[in-house]
Amino acid sequence: MSYSLNTTILNPLSKKKPKNAVILCHGYGGDGKDIALLASYWRTYITDTIFICPDAPEKCAASPNGFQWFDLMDQASEQILAKSLVAENKLNKLIDEVKEKNNLKASEIIIGGFSQGCMITLQTGIKRKDKINSIIGYSGKIIDVDHLSKNIISKPNIILMHGDIDQIVTIESLLEAKDFFRKNNYEIKTKIFKNCEHRIPTEGSSLGLEFIKKNLY
Repeated sequence: MSYSLNTTILNPLSKKKPKNAVILCHGYGGDGKDIALLASYWRTYITDTIFICPDAPEKCAASPNGFQWFDLMDQASEQILAKSLVAENKLNKLIDEVKEKNNLKASEIIIGGFSQGCMITLQTGIKRKDKINSIIGYSGKIIDVDHLSKNIISKPNIILMHGDIDQIVTIESLLEAKDFFRKNNYEIKTKIFKNCEHRIPTEGSSLGLEFIKKNLY
């Protein structure tokens, strides 16, 4: 089964038709295989879920072997937003394909990601007309608060997790996002990991798994 983005697919371990799907978006300079390591851990516990781990649509400007959802190098905020909207369209297309090809409803799909992958899933998820089930975000942020505040369409469940000593995307980004979503009446959970840099710790993997089980099973 092929998709519009080059995708690492982990089919349900049960070998049955998928009951639901989790789409995971990698960070800046990574690829679908990177984030599929997280999916590999999760799928042993939720055996009727299909995991979709796409490569971002562009070659990474800073890492030729990796990919980017949008360019971050020497860009003004307006340029970053404009490029993120292009990536958002491509992720939306992928979500639609996952629904169609697997005969799933939007309410049976969770999207999530790490770093830049978290950024694009937050923006995409709450602007969709058909409400997806949930969003799982690691070490990310809201790309443009003003843009998002004017484009809220749906309110999926959200969990955001972040390391307190992250130097790439600082903890202030989590606090800003938490404040934004609470002000806009979202059900949001957050977790700050102590002495954790820009990565997904074991506790973060476990919390993500519990969140999926709670919302999809």
